[in-house]
Amino acid sequence: MAYDPYKALYIHIPFCVSRCAYCDFATRAVAADSAEVAAYVEDLVMQIRRAGKEGKLAEVETVYIGGGTPTHVGSRALSQLLYTLGVSMHLTPEVECTVECNPESLDERLVRDMWALGANRLSIGVQSFDDRLLRTLGRAHDADGARRAIAAAQARFENVSIDLMCGLPGQTTRDFRASVEEAASLGVTHVSVYPLTIEEHTPFERMVARGEIDEPDDDAEAEHMQVAAEALSRAGFRRYEVASYARPGFESRHNAAYWTGKPYLGLGASAATMTQNAERRTRVQDGHVTDDLDAAQMAAEDLMLGMRMTRGVADAQVEAARVLLPQVEGVFAALERDGYVRHADGRWQPTEQGWLCGNDLYGRIFDLAP
Repeated sequence: MAYDPYKALYIHIPFCVSRCAYCDFATRAVAADSAEVAAYVEDLVMQIRRAGKEGKLAEVETVYIGGGTPTHVGSRALSQLLYTLGVSMHLTPEVECTVECNPESLDERLVRDMWALGANRLSIGVQSFDDRLLRTLGRAHDADGARRAIAAAQARFENVSIDLMCGLPGQTTRDFRASVEEAASLGVTHVSVYPLTIEEHTPFERMVARGEIDEPDDDAEAEHMQVAAEALSRAGFRRYEVASYARPGFESRHNAAYWTGKPYLGLGASAATMTQNAERRTRVQDGHVTDDLDAAQMAAEDLMLGMRMTRGVADAQVEAARVLLPQVEGVFAALERDGYVRHADGRWQPTEQGWLCGNDLYGRIFDLAP
């Protein structure tokens, strides 16, 4: 049986000016003008061209160039990638094309070049507007640098997103509220909020082990997430996913593709690809299969991922899943009794409590599959 066409494309740039203390992503600090960067970008160009010739990009609706720090490689390399995309697929204004940026490597020239070659959305890794906390994180920019980067982006791009982090060592609720309110006041259209997690083999893990910083406090992180929801709602943002807020019409279609079961192609080191048809869903990363789901597991995963979204899942989707997952309605009824979901207007939707206890909510749904 043939596979469904790819609807999303992710391109990974694994280079940064420096490694942050919390980061466990597939990245490394490499000089932007190094031969390694040039060779990597040239290989990506060949991968994009090959995918285009094979018809893999024909129905792509969203593109995300992430990392690492894509803007770290500079205008020439990014322009090369965007130009190649433009001749290898239908990179029309209707295609959401996001480039991930960090403030220290974003300037007006780079903004202009990306915009001219078809990018229409920028996602800036701000993390905080507090210089003390940025130093703790090991970020390469300060708060003024973040403000300048946002202003530079807005000179060409209407759709500008930023990331913020909460639950940081030494971060108070007042500190976090100030960053959220500043983000809204600067006129960005999208904000993603991520609680800190201590990952293995990072400087933060070693600092926790030495007693230099505390483990993240779950209660503090929950309070910060509620602060974000309140402050951003007052500023005209709508929460459409557990960690994402947007002004109306600026929801990330690429993010939503991951949560709604759309097949995606990943190019570059550590980029994941998901292929599927009616019978099987497979994820591959660096040539290794990381997930291989049958139809029942696919149905359970689709329900689970739907609970990351504010809109949840429709009654029709739950009823259709019952063929493969006979216990589904009983599980949703139990989740409602526990306060994790609510039923309204023909949909099952996550509650705030469900999001805060996400591991339990998602696990109970995915465990429906035999």
